[in-house]
Amino acid sequence: MSSYGEIKSLEVSNQASQAVINSQEKTVKVEIPAGVDLTSIKIRILSISSFATSDINVGDEVDLTDPVLIEITAEDGMVSNWTLSAYVAASNPQLPDSDFNRWYQTADGYYEPGESASTTIWGTGNPGTKLLGLYPTTPLEREADNLAVRMETLYNGSLPATFGAPISAGSIFTGKFDVNNIDLSDPSAAIDFGIPFAGRPASFKIKYSYVPGAENKDKNGNVLSYGDACDIFILLEVRNESESRRLATAWFRSEASVESLTDLQVEFSYGELPADAPDYTKPPDGLYVGSDSAAFILPTHLTFVASSSYDGNSFGGAVGSLLIIDDLELIYDD
Repeated sequence: MSSYGEIKSLEVSNQASQAVINSQEKTVKVEIPAGVDLTSIKIRILSISSFATSDINVGDEVDLTDPVLIEITAEDGMVSNWTLSAYVAASNPQLPDSDFNRWYQTADGYYEPGESASTTIWGTGNPGTKLLGLYPTTPLEREADNLAVRMETLYNGSLPATFGAPISAGSIFTGKFDVNNIDLSDPSAAIDFGIPFAGRPASFKIKYSYVPGAENKDKNGNVLSYGDACDIFILLEVRNESESRRLATAWFRSEASVESLTDLQVEFSYGELPADAPDYTKPPDGLYVGSDSAAFILPTHLTFVASSSYDGNSFGGAVGSLLIIDDLELIYDD
């Protein structure tokens, strides 16, 4: 029987950022915005070791005015006492490792952004493309101790192309890639986009360069009359147990060639997007935060995505399209 009694992930209501889990000290710390009532915080996500049980479960409410003890019982009966505590969120939060200088090596030998698999907020499509021996997203050393994210659209080979999956776009996002849900016909099926976040940035700033590939094609190999383009965007959302509503949108899509790293700043648009906004920037289900609260409400989640081919999720793009990003920063009004 297993003796493992670990908390692997935890998320509570009103959480402002990813929980900080320390397995050695058996502590979990969650960031909560100032002014939130700590006496009735609901457990939204709790992932523990296989075959272990917990005395606190998803849906339970806890009082985080003071630290709360969580008792995890392993399969063999060994009990581990974990401490869950809250701290006040920063008023102008940034994303961890958004300078992209830290990368960890996976068990398969390739590198992913962040400090470790258990703590990073960043994911890439590499866990899916490793089945083909391809890694479209890699660290790029600009200079000593200064890394960036290099994303290149790669050819998958003749066999995948026959089945409508000719390319893999390089990508990075906030969230998790679940290898148990890989679906070669739908790359996004394995991705859980977004992280807990509570802030109202006015814009984001990033360094980027982009050179589109020579020949843009759809998934069936048909040459398109227009070129490939990169995507770099952030979505702010308000999520609850039943739905997700868009609070703010900041979206950059461009097919222009920019060969050297260049500063880019993209403004957030809060509330419902205008009718003439590009359809790809709008929520597929059309759900927005109500106009009466869009001016002041805090988001619950943030989704960042960058891709070397904007249609890579549908296996469309130009082989060789190359996107490099570095130094993402959220900008707040004074």
